[in-house]
Amino acid sequence: MMKKFKKVVVGGTFDRLHLGHKALLRKAFEVGEIVYVGLTSDEMVKEKPYAEKILPYERRLKDLLMFFEVNGFKNYRIIKIHNAIGFTTKIKSLEAIVVSEETYKGALLVNRAREELGLKPLEIVVIPLVKSKLGGKISSSLIRAGLIDPFGNPIGKKQRKEKRL
Repeated sequence: MMKKFKKVVVGGTFDRLHLGHKALLRKAFEVGEIVYVGLTSDEMVKEKPYAEKILPYERRLKDLLMFFEVNGFKNYRIIKIHNAIGFTTKIKSLEAIVVSEETYKGALLVNRAREELGLKPLEIVVIPLVKSKLGGKISSSLIRAGLIDPFGNPIGKKQRKEKRL
């Protein structure tokens, strides 16, 4: 089947791969022939909520590779990024960026940076946020805080205690 774009980009920390991450990555592979994944460096995540609990870059990379393998995703490049723009101004042939409703502003920053360099802005593909059973979005921050699991299920006080043991 013909994909809509030849080269698409998606970026993130991808800490504790959850349903939201998986929906984002699946959409990228659905619309793009080649998916460029910007994976945030350890230095870049220091300001995030519960940063001390974010898995190291190598582990996050391994989890991504395993997800791609399990799903049969083949045409991808994972590139370490050190800022929000990453490599999006270096790879001139990128055509689209896949984001969630929450990271849409990041796509606008990327396009502004590209336009400043005389590059064509990327088409923005937005996916809706994946909701947790608590009603809010599934997020790595909530998982790191021990409030939900990667599937969006609430974790009760009893389970949180067991996790600490």
